[in-house]
Formats: sequence, structure tokens, C-alpha cells
Amino acid sequence: MILPHRTPTLADVAAAAGVSVATASRVLADTGYASPAARDRVTAAADRLGYVPNLAARALARGSGVRLVVVVSGATPAVLDDPYVDRVVGAAARVCAPHGLGVALHWLPTRDPGGLRRLAEDRGVGGLILLNTTEGVLDAVPPVLRGRVVSIGIGSAAVPSFDVDNAGGTDAVVRHLYATGRRRIAMVTGPRWLSCAGRSVRAYRRIVREAGLPARMVRGDFTAQRGRAAVREVLARWPDTDAVVGISDATALGVIDGLRAGGVQVPGDVAVTGFDDIPLAAVTTPALTTATHPVGQIAAAAATAVLAGGRVDPETVFPSRLVRRVSA
Repeated sequence: MILPHRTPTLADVAAAAGVSVATASRVLADTGYASPAARDRVTAAADRLGYVPNLAARALARGSGVRLVVVVSGATPAVLDDPYVDRVVGAAARVCAPHGLGVALHWLPTRDPGGLRRLAEDRGVGGLILLNTTEGVLDAVPPVLRGRVVSIGIGSAAVPSFDVDNAGGTDAVVRHLYATGRRRIAMVTGPRWLSCAGRSVRAYRRIVREAGLPARMVRGDFTAQRGRAAVREVLARWPDTDAVVGISDATALGVIDGLRAGGVQVPGDVAVTGFDDIPLAAVTTPALTTATHPVGQIAAAAATAVLAGGRVDPETVFPSRLVRRVSA
């Protein structure tokens, strides 16, 4: 009997399936012969027990990698400085540590997604988590990595995806602005190349169209610096704007700073919302109305999927909910 709160082992799976440990290992590692009946029993037992293979032990046995790599796409290495990346790496490390697996960080230039080939050839790499994933990155994933790679963002038939329902979160904040009387709502969007950011833009467009309102959009990049500049552009183009939706909390905080610098009161003159619910959102002045983004849960699920060898749903979406505070 498995003791409560103890992580199931390979021996537990073998006992539950009525096979030897060696047979269970061959089935779960997909190496060597096992009868179809034995394979069915082992797979069913592993699923029932919630068994996660020890990727590090398997990799050592094969003479291959014992580290998980978080691969971040971006135009420059500055993308690695995003606090979002830190949160993903931290959550992945907490999942991997009990398995003796390290976590590394790698910048993948958007102009050179073929760099994934070099990671595939690196025997020190046990698996990958892709961040800021584009269609080009997904197309560049070498077949040898399949089953050892997942994406936080968009995915494909070969690469499972994990992400927040940013369309649902954006829907909630825009509807909240409308419900509180705002009728001239602008949005500072994300970069055009990042496909997952498009879901928020489409949700914003849909809501303002349904309400018979004009769409007012200015390009952003998830940073406070760009948010500060973007809101100046918003006010120059549409001086009567009474609300701004930021693609991220950092963007929204930059928007607030830019409005204050221009003598505009928040939320009196212009309401501002973000997306992410970072810790700073609750303590800034005014406290930021936003939507939740469970980055830690998403990254932990992605890392667990790599450890499990890809036996996961093609798409896993985490809900986002409105957090009402003072800014809107």
C-alpha cells in the first residue's frame, strides 16, 4: 500500500500493474519489449497513481541531459530581464528540484528559431519549456525533442501548451470599465509578433464593437517605459479618452505614471487597468485594477508535463478573474 502524501515510485507502479520493475521501466521509458497487455496495465497504473517519471534518473541511465531549459524568444537578450521570466524559472525549479534536475535559462533570438537544433543536440538538455512562443519557433522544434518540450503560450500538434485565459481576463476588465461608465476606452497592446497577446486584443475589439464604441489602440511591449510613452500617444490622438487598458501590469503602471506627469488624475479623469496581478499592483498608488495571471501554477504544470514525458492534454488553459481596486 502506498503511504499517504508519499510520491509514487516506479516500484509502486510495477506492483499495482503486477509486473516486474524492469518491465514497468521499459514501458514508461518506451524502451525494449513488453507485451501489449503489460503495457496497458503499467500505463493504467501510472495514471491511477499519478506517477511522474524521474527524468533525471532516466537521463543519467541513457547518458543524456539532466537539466530543464526555459527558452525565451525575443529580439534581444533584454527579454530575459522580465520579472515574468524569473517567476517561470522559479516555479519550474521548485518542481524539478526533488527529481535532481537543474533549470537553465536560454535566450532564443526571434530571427533565429533554428537555434533550437543546438539545444536538441546538447546531451545535457533533458527537456524544454518555451516562452514567448511564435509559430516560427513551433515550426523549428526538432522531432527529437517531441515529448520533451512544452510551450507557455501557443502550442501545436507536437508541442502541448499551457497558458492563462488572457482573452477572458481582458473581457472582464473591459466590461468592468464599461459598467462603471467609461465609454472612450483605449488599449496599449502587446508586440505584434507575439501571437498569444493577440487574444487580449481580439477580446478588447469584440467588447467595444458590441458596445458600439470606437477601438483605440497603441502598440506596447509589456514594459512600464513603453506604457508611459504609449499613453502620451493615446492622449495626443484621442484627448477625450476616459480609460486605458494595459496589456500587462507593468504597462499599466507606466500608463499611470505618464498620466500623472501630464496632470491627469487616475481614476478621476482616466481609469487604468492592467493584467497579471503582480504583487506591486496591490500596493501602488492608486492600487491597480487588474486580472489574475497564475504564472506559478502555469509554469509548474508545464515543468511537470516535461517530467511526465508529454503525456498531457494538447492545451491547458488557466482561468483569469477580475481584481477590482482603486485605479478603475
